[in-house]
Amino acid sequence: MSVSGSLLRGSQVYLNAIAEDDLPVIAAWYQDVGFLRLFDARTAAPRTVTQIGEEIAQRQKSPCDFSFAIRRVDSGTLIGLVEIDEILWTHRVGGLAVAIGNAEHRGHGYGTQACRLALDFAFQELNLHRITATVFSYNTASRRLCERLGFQLEGVFREFLERDGQRHDMLLFGLLRHEWIARRS
Repeated sequence: MSVSGSLLRGSQVYLNAIAEDDLPVIAAWYQDVGFLRLFDARTAAPRTVTQIGEEIAQRQKSPCDFSFAIRRVDSGTLIGLVEIDEILWTHRVGGLAVAIGNAEHRGHGYGTQACRLALDFAFQELNLHRITATVFSYNTASRRLCERLGFQLEGVFREFLERDGQRHDMLLFGLLRHEWIARRS
């Protein structure tokens, strides 16, 4: 598999380290319940800059988590986060999570390109064999994203979470290294 240009740079977005200056922007996203309900199964509760900073610092120290800021190439504006996380090195498996912070940045292909860059990183640099992604059944955009990237639907965690008095499934997707290489060739 070959990647043209920088491993973490595409035509629309690039990935780099999350900086302390980014924390207020990320904390603002965590004030938006809509954002939280797309990104996280935990309680949709606001978090402070300090809490966000502590969570990110903890992930940055972990040898099993790689978190990146998603920035627009044209402006350097922080628009989201992407992670390869919960890596089990013995088995060469990990997870993928992506979040585009503000609604006005969604639907422009930024998340798709960021995930492609993250998957190249996971399979080329980290030498992982398998990446898993979980999607809430009501998050149709994330489901379409997984399908576009070549993930296969592997299972359903039935009635996994409750939101506004309704139960929702969580979908389990998987992508293998050889499938990604075949798609990128």
